[in-house]
Amino acid sequence: MNKINILKNKTIQIRKALLQMIFNAKTGHTGGSLSSVDILVALYYEIMKINPKKPKWKSRDRFVLSKGHSVEGYYTILADLGFILKEELSNYCKFNSRLIGHPSVKIPGVEMNTGALGHGLSAAVGMAIAGKMDKKDYKIYVLMGDGELAEGSIWEGAMAAGHYKLDNLIGIIDRNHLQISGNTEKVMSLENLKEKWHAFGWHVLSEDGNNIEKMIDIFKKIPIVKEKPHLIIANTIKGKGVSFIENDAKWHHKVPSKEQLEIAMKELDSLLKKGFNI
Repeated sequence: MNKINILKNKTIQIRKALLQMIFNAKTGHTGGSLSSVDILVALYYEIMKINPKKPKWKSRDRFVLSKGHSVEGYYTILADLGFILKEELSNYCKFNSRLIGHPSVKIPGVEMNTGALGHGLSAAVGMAIAGKMDKKDYKIYVLMGDGELAEGSIWEGAMAAGHYKLDNLIGIIDRNHLQISGNTEKVMSLENLKEKWHAFGWHVLSEDGNNIEKMIDIFKKIPIVKEKPHLIIANTIKGKGVSFIENDAKWHHKVPSKEQLEIAMKELDSLLKKGFNI
């Protein structure tokens, strides 16, 4: 089995695990967690310089999950890599658990608390500036949801990143076109996204965010342009991998029933048998 197929296999395992977490907890953000899995797997298993045994390693790459509500896949990956014990995932959103519904710095590997949407990019800009000041070569990756782009702080961060020429900063938009209230273009139109970010001084790229091979390829090419932050519009499907969840805004914050979980698991298992063509 080649490396790409191993990683595709991993994306399915992560999807199964996060669905089980949400089912056990009876709470969670299903659709957005499923859409972002391929992006996270590409970063954590192939791209970023990290050390689970030394989560505060000074030369590590930094990752900020600005769309903090889609935390289930993130926690699952941190556990799979050894930042936390896999057994702890069963405590997700339980009383006194540190695995709450948004990322917390109490968890090794998490760089900042997120949850109030729109704050992640500005914090990542600060991290990128610090890296430049310290003459370090680490990169900062920040994953945003498309719905949170209605927050003004996103555009303040975007303007600052362009001004300071932060080519060590990579922004990623999980562009699944759905937020809790429905289609993004009906709630608060975003397009033309590429032109907007370009106007703020970013080098903008667009890719299939559910194609792990393409995401790895684009991450490895960065920085493509010197002295500019990079923005990847990752075109995804909300609920990717489970047919009855895909492209349905109701699954932004919906928990599967026992029967639905069984169907979802069978669908994901069938993808493995078909050769990882998710």
